[in-house]
Amino acid sequence: MQYAVLSRPCQPRFQCHTQPVNHYDFAAERTPPSDSPMPPTPQDLEWLFVKLFGHYGPREWWPTVHGGDFELVIGAILVQNVSWKSTRTALTNLREAGVWSFDAILACEDSDLHRLLRPTVYWRMKTRKLREFACFINTKHDGNLESLFSLEVGEMRQQLLGVWGIGPETADDIVLYGAGRPSFVIDAYTKRLLTRLGFEVKPNTYAAYQELFHKSLPNDADLFNEYHALIDYHSANICKARPLCAECTLADDCPTGLGLTQS
Repeated sequence: MQYAVLSRPCQPRFQCHTQPVNHYDFAAERTPPSDSPMPPTPQDLEWLFVKLFGHYGPREWWPTVHGGDFELVIGAILVQNVSWKSTRTALTNLREAGVWSFDAILACEDSDLHRLLRPTVYWRMKTRKLREFACFINTKHDGNLESLFSLEVGEMRQQLLGVWGIGPETADDIVLYGAGRPSFVIDAYTKRLLTRLGFEVKPNTYAAYQELFHKSLPNDADLFNEYHALIDYHSANICKARPLCAECTLADDCPTGLGLTQS
């Protein structure tokens, strides 16, 4: 089996909370696709990271407009089910209006928050989500995100999931990109990409997919950060709802790209 050794320093805009250099000895080839979908092996997940990282390089995530933990957390809440472009516009609206703290969110009138969050489409729901999170942080952690981030990963995630409107994906976004702790983020892009590559995960649940990545890869926040960012970038630009297989770096090893399965 061939192996690829990947090393990189943290990039200037990359929120790196772990070691400044990661060294991965990962498989450079996937297991041969089978006639019927099978769960990806650790070798397959290593190969996928090698291919995406080698093609795109570091993604320097989480993307922010102005920077800081407050924006990261608010952005993670607002970006669910909408584009990052719309989220970026809403974040700019909040900052320019001076609604740039948890106290300011709680003090802002609903009608004003609705107007500021209108680019996110679901502005009424997003207004409540921001209020619920602001109340949680102020009540449980005296308004201090570092207090939340200092918790053990399991406890931090459990507290986040107890907040109205915070689901597993948002919670893991905050744990991974905010606190810099290892908790792999699963989203629709992850499931779609693995399915098109000829893999199947059972049961088809968030927990099952996350367990697969956790058991197959080193428990490294930097790695999880980079891997999730690469999947999302690739899926948003190439492996779209209508995939651009002719432009895909994975096409030669992908049943969908080879035309063996439906996209």
